[in-house]
Amino acid sequence: MEDEILTPPTPTFFRFPDAAVGMAALDDAGLLTEDGDPIPASHSHALDVVGIIPECSGWHINYRGEVPDEWLQYAVSPEQPVRIWA
Repeated sequence: MEDEILTPPTPTFFRFPDAAVGMAALDDAGLLTEDGDPIPASHSHALDVVGIIPECSGWHINYRGEVPDEWLQYAVSPEQPVRIWA
């Protein structure tokens, strides 16, 4: 029997209008602790809260995992991402 090689999901970049909207989206997706802190990783996702990027509008996150439909309107494709996963 051959072992299946799993490919990690492609990271997706999001730019929310501001931190309040971004944090609400994380909360709606169940990605905040009881204390309201982002959960950086689990068996099903990886989350990198970038926050504000100088000279670039909005509040940014990098995410790997199943993307909630509500987030799709905030997806961006930066030519030169500020932070990426290795």
